Amino acid sequence: MSNTKHIFPKDFVWGVATAAYQIEGAWDERGKGESIWDRFSHTPGKVDNGDTGDVACDHYHRWSEDVALMKELGLKAYRFSISWPRILPGGRGKANQAGIDFYSQLVDALLEAGIEPYVTLYHWDLPQVLQDQGGWPARAVVDAFAEFADIVSRALGDRVRNWITLNEPWVSAFVGYKDGRHAPGHTELHEALAASHHLLLSHGLAIPVIRGNCPDANAGITLNFTPQVPASPSAADRDAARWLDGYINRWFLDALVGRGYPGDMVESFADPMEFVQPGDLDKIATPLDFLGINYYTRNIARADNVSEKQNQPRTVFPNDECTEMEWEVYPEGIYDLLGRLHFEYAIPVFYITENGAAFPDRVNPDGQVDDPQRLSYIKRHLEMVHNAIQIGIPVKGYFAWSLLDNFEWSYGFSKRFGLVYVDYQTGQRVLKSSAKWYRQVIRENAVP
Repeated sequence: MSNTKHIFPKDFVWGVATAAYQIEGAWDERGKGESIWDRFSHTPGKVDNGDTGDVACDHYHRWSEDVALMKELGLKAYRFSISWPRILPGGRGKANQAGIDFYSQLVDALLEAGIEPYVTLYHWDLPQVLQDQGGWPARAVVDAFAEFADIVSRALGDRVRNWITLNEPWVSAFVGYKDGRHAPGHTELHEALAASHHLLLSHGLAIPVIRGNCPDANAGITLNFTPQVPASPSAADRDAARWLDGYINRWFLDALVGRGYPGDMVESFADPMEFVQPGDLDKIATPLDFLGINYYTRNIARADNVSEKQNQPRTVFPNDECTEMEWEVYPEGIYDLLGRLHFEYAIPVFYITENGAAFPDRVNPDGQVDDPQRLSYIKRHLEMVHNAIQIGIPVKGYFAWSLLDNFEWSYGFSKRFGLVYVDYQTGQRVLKSSAKWYRQVIRENAVP
């Protein structure tokens, strides 16, 4: 066994990430409006076990306890999202002061604890009133988002420097409007494409607004990436991998760096895309200060339009090791991805804004929660991030997903991603062994 430590750059940012709907609860308290996830989770059959985010981790009432936990872990940064309907119950118009006060208090407590806030403006909880007016497929939502960005950056911009406009717009657009597995539960490709465009356009309009309200802002966007590997060297499998790469990775990335939408995908979708107006693509390509990367696993692409007999035999197989989401554990993928993004896209700075794993955690009779698989998952991914930094790739921080076990979208409370165990009956928090290990990593600025 090697005893080498992987030592990180002095100013490396060690953090954790959460999302408003997944942890806050208080879904209808103190003036908060309904979100598409409130509506979706209250619709029978949409979420496992009929779970909702009504209470979730009750972070809205227990935030000071959660900040104390973060301080105990020695965290340098906390990435959290703002609930749009908590700030603007009507989607636009009059702001709800109680909502602003909640986040303002949280920011103050973080700064007092020596923890830098990283604010995500949108993590999937669109005000239901805006969905009723057409949602992301309707162009009017773009101005509504710019208004929301203005209100939040005015309220917090004197203390918050780091801003993420959107989390995983691919999921918002395609999982919400084409696959129907997420709110609002629609299944229409044209809607999904329009949503993807308006999400990107709203990002492009929000960045200058944030910079105007917060002159030293560090502003970017977070995308989810799933690297695609052909299952064999066959042309069919290579085509399948290229298509999925275009669908999940390049569709958003290319537009953000000024290349427009990938031509092969525009041709494949065969959609009129009349929602793209002159000047839109320039606005979308507003220069980024950084790109947030959410990485969990890779995909091995096998062509499904040809029979196994017509195709070449598989030469690439998944590892046996999987998370409870049935995602392959493939740490090398984060290294390959960082290399590709750096060398092909020349983005100035990267943060790993989410990386983590779900496993079936239990409280031991002694009250402890041991999660060796999660610890190992994070350790191996951090080693790969370190390798990327060693070859000159500008990765400036790492945010483990997630601080707390929480409401895992359509899976409800059945999947635990937290470094901290949450008893959903009592709300009690217990540091898992991965959290204690991560505390040591942060303290030493190194992976042992």
